[in-house]
Amino acid sequence: MDYPLIEGVLVTPQKRILNSKGDILHAMKRSGPGYTGFGEAYFSIVRTGLIKGWKRHRHATLNVVVPVGAIRFVIYDDRQESLTSGRFLDVTLGGANHVRLTVSPGLWMAFQGMNEGINLLLNISNEEHDPTEADNIDLDAIPFIW
Repeated sequence: MDYPLIEGVLVTPQKRILNSKGDILHAMKRSGPGYTGFGEAYFSIVRTGLIKGWKRHRHATLNVVVPVGAIRFVIYDDRQESLTSGRFLDVTLGGANHVRLTVSPGLWMAFQGMNEGINLLLNISNEEHDPTEADNIDLDAIPFIW
């Protein structure tokens, strides 16, 4: 699948190994694109139709996969020096679209649960969580129609 990319964002297809007893879904390898080190990994559940965001990390690189359900991610680039300043990337991860979304520091991200039931994301960050490292703003602060 091709996506109109934003500078500092990678969409990397991940291997899915089909197994009659339950599939195996790859998430990240140290040798893969987007790997910048390991700080922590965590899961987040997103309820159907609800939106989390906008959030911008100043130092952390995020690597997000959706092993259960489907989650719509919107990335916004407001960096003045960026070649893609003012652009959005809108991509849904999960199900048949088993990819990893790598988001560099300085980009705004929000996401929405799309499936009924559980929508689960795994974030593999290069830094441990630090509540002073990120900026949060209201959804209406960035002009995007959900």
